[in-house]
Amino acid sequence: MQVAVVTFDGFNELDSFVASALINRCRKDGLEAFITTPTPVVTSMNGVEVSGQRPMEFVTEADVVLIGSGVKTRDVVADDRLISRLPLDPSRQLIGAQCSGALVLARLGLLESMPACTDMKSRPFVEACGVTVLDAPFHAEGDIATAGGCLASQYLATWVITRTLGEDAARDVLGYVAPVGESQETVERALRAVHTGEAALR
Repeated sequence: MQVAVVTFDGFNELDSFVASALINRCRKDGLEAFITTPTPVVTSMNGVEVSGQRPMEFVTEADVVLIGSGVKTRDVVADDRLISRLPLDPSRQLIGAQCSGALVLARLGLLESMPACTDMKSRPFVEACGVTVLDAPFHAEGDIATAGGCLASQYLATWVITRTLGEDAARDVLGYVAPVGESQETVERALRAVHTGEAALR
């Protein structure tokens, strides 16, 4: 199973790197994430240059697509040509968005009546798209999920691992990366956020 972590110019490192790093701890089980970029090299909001591991066209073959956020997301959604390179299909893909990435899902028409999570700075722009924004770190309906707040990227990764490999796999990954002495607390918090986000509004 392949995961495209879509990473635009001006990206937030926490969004792309945390999600991909956690997911890639499941390589031995056949789940692998790739930083997927519209150009060969993208520069983060803090000036970190990164070479994409896969081109944008990779999203069509990926089993999971995660849209990262960044300081240029509003430019992304205003670029028809760039948006056209994201022909996502929730009938066969798990699709998630981090923070301002919710703007991309809204632009693609994937949120419809579904509420979303995003960061505080992006909230007014997401709401301007007619999307209800939740005061929560994670929300999922079916095969679409959104997460709000940079460190909520761990919840998006937890959702992907749980949906593809099961909860035990997510527990193993989270338990390994958790701060020493906080393993159980970290695992349970992440799983609780995902389960609560999936159960909301049912």
